[in-house]
Amino acid sequence: MPSRVVRVLTFNVWNNQGDARRTEMINREIIRLQPDLISLQEVIRTHEDNQLGRLLAGLDFSVTHQTDLQRYTPPFLEKYGGAAIASRWPHKCLEVIDGRTSGVNDVPWATLAASVAIPDLGDLLFIGTTSAWRLNAEIARERQALGVTDLDARHRTTLPSVIAGDFNSSPDAASIRYLTGLQSLEGRSAHYHDAWATAGEGEGLTWTTLNPNAADVIEQIVGQLRHGRRIDYIFLGGWDAHPRAKAKVVDIKLAFDKPIDGLWLSDHFGVLADIEISAA
Repeated sequence: MPSRVVRVLTFNVWNNQGDARRTEMINREIIRLQPDLISLQEVIRTHEDNQLGRLLAGLDFSVTHQTDLQRYTPPFLEKYGGAAIASRWPHKCLEVIDGRTSGVNDVPWATLAASVAIPDLGDLLFIGTTSAWRLNAEIARERQALGVTDLDARHRTTLPSVIAGDFNSSPDAASIRYLTGLQSLEGRSAHYHDAWATAGEGEGLTWTTLNPNAADVIEQIVGQLRHGRRIDYIFLGGWDAHPRAKAKVVDIKLAFDKPIDGLWLSDHFGVLADIEISAA
C-alpha cells in the first residue's frame, strides 16, 4: 500500500493587528516548519496590502485566497482578512462558501475547498475554514459545520479529506461533537478524526491568556484573567467515508506557541500535524 507523510499546518495570522514585524517573522517560521498543506485564517489580501504574499514569500506553493473565488468583496475584508490555503503540490480550487449567516455577518470569513495532487497517491480534498467567533454564536457554528460536511460530501476523494482551520469552539461544543461523531445535528451525523484528540499531548490550548496578544480580548469577552481553549483543529476523514485509504497521525504539536525574539506572532497558536496517508 503506497503511503506518504504529509505535514499540515493551520494558523490564524490575526490579520495585520499588532507589531508590523509579525508577518515577516511568520513567514520565516513557516519556511522553517516546512508544511505541505497550509490553512491560514484572517489573511489580508487587497490591492493595497498583500499580506498573503508576504506570509508565503520564498515558498513555491500553489496558493488560493477566498477573493480568488468570490465575485464580490464581503464587508470588512480589508480589516479582518479572509481564508487562504496553500499546498506544496498543485491544487485545483473547487468551491468557496460564504460563512456569513443571519446574526454573524460582521466578519467576511469563508470556507475553501481544493483538490490537491499528492504525489504517488492521487487527489486529496483539502478544506480550510473559519467559523463564527462570538461566544453566543454556536448555532451559527453548527450551521457552518453542516456546511463543511456538505462540502466534503460533494468533493471527497478516495484519500481521506483533511479539514483545517479556526472553528472558534472547544471540543465539548455541539459543532465539534457533530464533526467527531459524538452527536447529531438537525437529524444528521458525521465522523472525522480530531487529530489532536487522536495523538496530541496535553490540552492543546490555542487561544489562551498565556498569549499576551489574546489576553486583553479574553479578559474583555470571557471576563477571566486566566483562561484557555482549544479552538483550532485538523480533522481527518474516517474509514466509513474512505474505506480504501487511511490517514494516521504520526505527530502533532502546537506551532507559534512561543515568542520569537520577544514577539508573539498572533493571538492564536497554530497546529502542526504529520499525517501518514496511505491508499490501497
